[in-house]
Amino acid sequence: MGMTAIVLGGFGNVGQQIAARLAETGDTRIEIVAIAARDHDKARKAAAKLGLDVPVIDAAEAPDHDAVLVECATYEGFRDVVEPTLRAGGHVIAISVGALGANLDLIDLTEQSGATLQIAGGTLPGLDILRAAREGEIRSVRLTSHIHPASLAKEPYIHDNGIDLGPADTTPVPIFEGSAREAARHFPRHFNVAVTLGLAGIGLDATEVRIRADGTLPGARHTLAVDSDAVQLEMHSQNFPSPRNNRTSRIVSQSILAALRRLDGGLQVGS
Repeated sequence: MGMTAIVLGGFGNVGQQIAARLAETGDTRIEIVAIAARDHDKARKAAAKLGLDVPVIDAAEAPDHDAVLVECATYEGFRDVVEPTLRAGGHVIAISVGALGANLDLIDLTEQSGATLQIAGGTLPGLDILRAAREGEIRSVRLTSHIHPASLAKEPYIHDNGIDLGPADTTPVPIFEGSAREAARHFPRHFNVAVTLGLAGIGLDATEVRIRADGTLPGARHTLAVDSDAVQLEMHSQNFPSPRNNRTSRIVSQSILAALRRLDGGLQVGS
């Protein structure tokens, strides 16, 4: 088995979780060769705290490295981070998939340049069986997400619609019902899962999303329901918050590491 070189495209909570996990495990199959960041000094200081001594570069320099770009950016920074590598025909693993819903032309760019844009789907249940069901006829896909009210409190949608999150401390409060495309537009920092689900299944407009504010749970809970000619499915995932940032699920960085390990060849489990 070979070694997979990666450039971390951003070095906030998720990027640092990935670096810390690799340092803790001593895994030599994945090597961070550079960090692409807007604030070089801040990234260098954070890397030093983790014992990581690699070049800090601009995103435009990432294609110069023979490496997979792991996007760990913000919603606002997504395009600036991934576009140079996609334009150069490289390989990108994306986390901020909600931003892809507002930059769908990057999919066309990926196809034109021969690049690979990979969405790590480890935060959602049932994606393998959903992809299999798409080979036949899928009648409906519905995602119901319970999100802690503190994570939603600053979203403009909450204020614009006069939604009272107070009762969510003790009982789920309905927030939104609509398509995956609408969910990603109204909650771009929270609904990477909606865009991932729409792209994997029957599209952003046909995928139904329901959002509940729910302070009774330790983290985000997602319920996926699929009705197709081959399978009927209902699956739940209860995610737990990152110890570094409780607005991010711990499973996010682990899903990236799992995706990277699949690039190594050998036994592959899952479609």
